Amino acid sequence: MNAVKLFKKPLQLCRIAKVTELVRFSSNATNIQPLEGIRILDMSRIVAGPYCTMILADLGAEVIKVERPGSGDEARNWGPPFVGSESCYFISANRNKKSMCVNIQTEKGREILYNLAQHSDVLVENYVPGKLDQLKLGYEHFKEVAPQLIYCSISGYGPDGPYKNKPGYDVIAASIGGLLHITGPENGEPAKVGVAVTDLATGLYAHGAIMAALLKRAKTGKGQKIDCNLLSTQVASLINIGSNYLNAGKEATRWGTAHESIVPYEAFPTKDGYFTIGTGSDAQFKHFCKLIGQEELGTNPKYLTNKDRVKNRQELIALIKSVMIEHPNSYWSKLFDKAQFPCGPINNLENVFNDPHIKEIELVKEIEHPTAGKIKLVGPPVKYSDGGNLVKMPPPTLGQHTDEILEEVLKFDKNVIAQLKQDKIIQ
Repeated sequence: MNAVKLFKKPLQLCRIAKVTELVRFSSNATNIQPLEGIRILDMSRIVAGPYCTMILADLGAEVIKVERPGSGDEARNWGPPFVGSESCYFISANRNKKSMCVNIQTEKGREILYNLAQHSDVLVENYVPGKLDQLKLGYEHFKEVAPQLIYCSISGYGPDGPYKNKPGYDVIAASIGGLLHITGPENGEPAKVGVAVTDLATGLYAHGAIMAALLKRAKTGKGQKIDCNLLSTQVASLINIGSNYLNAGKEATRWGTAHESIVPYEAFPTKDGYFTIGTGSDAQFKHFCKLIGQEELGTNPKYLTNKDRVKNRQELIALIKSVMIEHPNSYWSKLFDKAQFPCGPINNLENVFNDPHIKEIELVKEIEHPTAGKIKLVGPPVKYSDGGNLVKMPPPTLGQHTDEILEEVLKFDKNVIAQLKQDKIIQ
């Protein structure tokens, strides 16, 4: 079919030149987002990949979410709860994107992706290593037709090693990578963190890697392959706990909300909930003792230094608990409002989103969705003084932008698009 034949290679150089020219031309402009002019093919699903590409979309990149006709990203069905027909899970990680449906099992579908790659800067995928190679959609296949492309693979275990062909989910990587071993109550069972932190951290690593690769490409004109995986991210995220074992042979244990090396540094029961206290210095500890009416604890030889407090942890924590339980969180919040030490209540979600600070910084954004009406999203947590993050588009409905992308990016004729739909190549 002539309409989807591969473009000639000079287009790839034109793509880099176009983006470079945009950066040069816009250097003195205001309100230009950092990634304006960058186009990303997002072939990822679930959390880690979509979270990565959402960050890039917030920064101004045009993200084209390539989905399976009929069903799309699996997270679209991860509910309840739903807002209209959209799952709350899906809308949490897919704002500012366009959706197109392409059947990648077909040759014509793959030709469309090759063509799009020549008009794009980055491709992100999170299939099991080797799966896309079987479909002729691996890095080497794209490199041949679009050498400028930065190809980012996100997987459970990476392309090497004995686990490379295993499927990987957040909780499995967190299990194998040690996070569940150190999470949970002291002497209790291991516990999963309340959100998929390993997925999120992998998405953040991938986002940073893509930004770095774009900078390198600006110097060399060449794309490259990036591999990110959940297990490596999880092990890297052990930070001091991993270092303790590697360098001192110290095995880790679960501490609940407490800290192994700092006391007091944990959540204490109150009259109506829990309140977390963190005293990172001896001066902070003395100030804390004064505020709770236990000034003598700050001068007691058993608690003078953090080393002393760690040694006498159980006795000290019991004393603090007996004081904290006497009043509700609101009392402690008011008492500690000007405290020299970090502290705060353990909030439920109602309290989180009604917190005066969260409201004041306007972190929650409201946007109109084409089928679900008004939806609320937690916006970007980073602020720029000049043209940074924006929530501009709601999460897309399945295949919402297929026609638009084929017409505007690839210049397909409407009759060709209609034929592709009839052949079930696109939706």
